[in-house]
Amino acid sequence: MSVARRLPRPAELWSYLRPPATTVRPRRLARAASIADLRELARRRVPRAVFDYVDGAAETETSLTRARAAFADVEFRPRVLRDVSAVDPSTTLLGRPSALPIVFAPTGFTRMMHVAGEPAVAGAAAGLGIPYALSTMGTTTPEALAEAVPGGERWFQLYLGRDRPAAAKLVDRAAASGFSTLVLTVDTATSGARLRDVRNGMTVPPSLTPRTLLDMATHPGWWFNVLTTEPLGFASVDPTGAAFGDVVGDLLDPALTFEDLAALRRSWTGPLVVKGVQTVEDARAVVDLGADAIVLSNHGGRQLDRAPTPLEWLPEAVAEVGDRTEIYVDGGVLGGADVVAAVALGARAVLVGRAYLYGLMAGGRAGVEHAGRILREDVVRTMTLLGVTSVAELNPDLVRFRKGQR
Repeated sequence: MSVARRLPRPAELWSYLRPPATTVRPRRLARAASIADLRELARRRVPRAVFDYVDGAAETETSLTRARAAFADVEFRPRVLRDVSAVDPSTTLLGRPSALPIVFAPTGFTRMMHVAGEPAVAGAAAGLGIPYALSTMGTTTPEALAEAVPGGERWFQLYLGRDRPAAAKLVDRAAASGFSTLVLTVDTATSGARLRDVRNGMTVPPSLTPRTLLDMATHPGWWFNVLTTEPLGFASVDPTGAAFGDVVGDLLDPALTFEDLAALRRSWTGPLVVKGVQTVEDARAVVDLGADAIVLSNHGGRQLDRAPTPLEWLPEAVAEVGDRTEIYVDGGVLGGADVVAAVALGARAVLVGRAYLYGLMAGGRAGVEHAGRILREDVVRTMTLLGVTSVAELNPDLVRFRKGQR
């Protein structure tokens, strides 16, 4: 039997020839079953210097390695024969509801990872029902973020730099834009030695060198976005186009003291979170000065290498100040089971940064949303298999460190 043939119409040809990105990207993301899978996608999607900026840490990267090892060393102790047909992972953070015990952490230069930038992250967080913290070193202003994502719980992270009046104006701008919570970062007296960035010749904005020109050949989409949009920079604190190093130097003040925290507490009437606490003594001091929450953090291993591992000393911090403040942790979180482990050990919530940035690099807002879904599904599944139905039921009896050294 012969086959009847005809010439295709132009519209039919276009259906075959049009760029496949609208269908390939969802399929690619859908195949990512874990944050580790998103990390691998991200590694292939962006230039090496950009990936290493997110993925790397300071010096030998020992702090980051230890943080991930601490989570890997957790052993769950599940309860069986419990009715877990309905599991609720929601909680409250600083008196406000959150669908998960997770906050999307502040990260700098977010538009460098993907042109969608901070609005994509904030939008995904709002859809997930969790807070998002915009960084002082962000590439979107508080006003622009509030306009782009009018809903959701927005926090603002502050570097209280050398120019105190400018910092005060920035805080006022965040308040006027509807940011409910202020997060003061206190572990940045100077920049950490991030050797991957040094070896890659990492600059912001990216410099056009023989190496970056070679990157263009393998990551044309990323470079097209960079070269055809507004130059990368600090949207909130660099209106004059000052040199990158000068702006960073102004933001990181080695003279920051407890008196500055006390002054900020007097001027800011909303919830105040202090991020970068690394000892019990300092936890006690910042809570005495009125911190509503503290983040046990070594900046994701990006500042002082071999700093204390937050998860390891979380129980000690809870015993010392847990009845007076909310305690959050960050660093090394690569799945919802890590979140559950931290909450069971006494954390109110976990700040997540790299996990959603892998999603952003892999697929823009859709990638961040996929990272959020992975985290939520991990949290719910882990709680179900632990035999608990609410975050309030998570407690230290459900976890232990296998090595017995912590």
